[in-house]
Amino acid sequence: MKIIHCADVHLGSKLTSKFPKRIADERRMEVRNSFRRMVEFARAQGVKVILLAGDVFDSDKPYKKDKDFFFSVVENNPDVDFLYLRGNHDGDGESKDLPNLKTFGNEWTYYTYGDTVFAGVEISAQNASSIYSTLNLSADKKNVVLLHGQVGDTSGKDKVNRIKLREKNVDYLALGHIHSYGSERLDKRGVYAYCGCLEGRGFDETGVKGFVLLSVGEMVSHTFVPFSQSPIERVELDVSGVDDAYAAYLLAKRQITFSRDTVYRVELTGEVDANGVSLAPDLQKHLQDECAFVDVKDCTKKKLDWSAYENDVSLKGEFARTVYASADFTEEEKAQIVAYGLRALAGGEIEE
Repeated sequence: MKIIHCADVHLGSKLTSKFPKRIADERRMEVRNSFRRMVEFARAQGVKVILLAGDVFDSDKPYKKDKDFFFSVVENNPDVDFLYLRGNHDGDGESKDLPNLKTFGNEWTYYTYGDTVFAGVEISAQNASSIYSTLNLSADKKNVVLLHGQVGDTSGKDKVNRIKLREKNVDYLALGHIHSYGSERLDKRGVYAYCGCLEGRGFDETGVKGFVLLSVGEMVSHTFVPFSQSPIERVELDVSGVDDAYAAYLLAKRQITFSRDTVYRVELTGEVDANGVSLAPDLQKHLQDECAFVDVKDCTKKKLDWSAYENDVSLKGEFARTVYASADFTEEEKAQIVAYGLRALAGGEIEE
């Protein structure tokens, strides 16, 4: 029996705080497309059950477009059962009476397919401490448990207590809430895994994204399947000694292998002239044709020749001496403040 473990789709994410509107609109469409493609993959692979371990939607009041999309995918794939456990982002009323859509509540619900049992419960403040003692799994079955929360050694809302799940005959604990894949042993019998999200939705969700494919035979085995349409990558570029944006562009082309379907955050590092203008805005424009989207962030340190102003009889010199005499700032902060101040005194623009 083949099973897919998916979570944290977050249909309807606004994303406008992370991307320009055009890119945000494209990313939202890619999130929907990846969910659709995953279901098509499931049908092609003969998957019987798709586990949705929370946060199918990004809001407890999702857009009608996203609800219609999700329920239409479920309804038009009747040969696949969708076991939907709501997460902390999903709303209480987001369900529809479909024969292949099975849900969970605040007590353990069990679904049996041959010798495989799926058990799930939605963790709340009211049941967070009691659910572990009421979990009832037979040792002679293959047992898959769905929960949504952060794994740890304590119980609580949005928390999964791995200690209390040990020796409970769990073969595979399918988790949601963390947006990157990861797997560890639960006990001698079972493992737990986060499948991560299908698509990164910001520069805090970088790297390979996808879902987990489980195979149930004599034992329960699982494999992570990379699946994102447009992965998000964060890369560093040392621009020490680089004086202009075009030179930085050529350096980026030499050191970074750009992919057309990837979104990049390029972080500029190194030491640069304190009186110079940031390379980030123009470099970002140069790189836009190299990939799906790029955001360039200036993380450089300002290199200031303090000796040039130490004895300077001028407003610039007085300003620099006052800042460097202060005990309220670190040396790096002093260099940054002086750099901004000298640029302002010279009539230049101060860039964030």
